[in-house]
Amino acid sequence: MKKHIPHPRIEERSKIGPHLTDQEHIGFNGRFAMLITNMVSTMWCAYLFAIIALISLPAAIAGGTATIVSWVAQTFLQLVLLSVIMVGQKVAAGASDKQALQTFKDTEAMLKIQDEVHRLIKINNELTEEIHSLVKKQKKK
Repeated sequence: MKKHIPHPRIEERSKIGPHLTDQEHIGFNGRFAMLITNMVSTMWCAYLFAIIALISLPAAIAGGTATIVSWVAQTFLQLVLLSVIMVGQKVAAGASDKQALQTFKDTEAMLKIQDEVHRLIKINNELTEEIHSLVKKQKKK
């Protein structure tokens, strides 16, 4: 019987592992952008921006309806919602990384199982051929 050699991708895949968000090679500009993004994408930053926005609210109220609408659209929404949306994206990216890791582990297990099935099929084929040749010899006698 021939020795079973697993598919090279199985070993390659186990060495590499899943590709996660924090493994991106982004250079200096990317790291700097990520630093600022990580600082701004916190609820504490959203609270700070809300306080900053609320400081100008009395002046907006004094300016009338157009000023209030402008304050809501340009000050409050842009300052506060930006951080809140970024927090949501950060949470979603973390969930995506967890899902990628789980999918990687599941796929790795399936590859190993499939490789074992492949090995067993090879053995079965070899044994079937051996039985077939013995039966042929028996018939010739």
